[in-house]
Amino acid sequence: MRAPHAAVEEVTGEEGRRRAVRELSDPLYGEQEPSLLDRFLAWLDELLSQVPLPSTGGGWVLGVLLVVIAILVLWLVFWLRPSRSRTPGAPVHEGTPMTAADHRAAADRAEAAGEFAVAVTERLRAISVDLEDRAIITPRAGRTATELAVEASAALPGEAEGLDRAARIFNDVVYGDRPATADSARILRASDERLRTVRPAEEVRG
Repeated sequence: MRAPHAAVEEVTGEEGRRRAVRELSDPLYGEQEPSLLDRFLAWLDELLSQVPLPSTGGGWVLGVLLVVIAILVLWLVFWLRPSRSRTPGAPVHEGTPMTAADHRAAADRAEAAGEFAVAVTERLRAISVDLEDRAIITPRAGRTATELAVEASAALPGEAEGLDRAARIFNDVVYGDRPATADSARILRASDERLRTVRPAEEVRG
């Protein structure tokens, strides 16, 4: 004689909805954007309240599936947010201050050795120090690559696109864990060489 099957837990539609919302309320899913999460949870709560979940074990299965789908949607929302919201806040310069020439020499050595991540990092630091030395931007501790591009573009509007591209490469390589390439190092080197000869718009008009 076979043993009787274990009783299947019965879950009402309201209980399934409550469990789904409670699961998505975990801070793991939205500690970076609480306002967005609140809106999403409100939407999900309204959606689940309109789904007629049967008061059987099958209702709980459907509830779990809805939770999984909702988590995937929320993950996509965070992943596909504009890169602006993921802009690193770490400064361009760290450690002992160096001259622009020192940073350039370090970048040249790294690029020749195939250490492209180091080459990218040191090259943007050379650009930063050079712009400060020439009074194109005001020396300021803690400046990020994005801030550097924005501030320098105000004085050198013709270089805005190149500065933005250099900053994005720096951010991707240093803080975005993306591999640097020979092309990345070449682009930063070309930007450095070009910026060294550019004068502010006000000075040119004068």
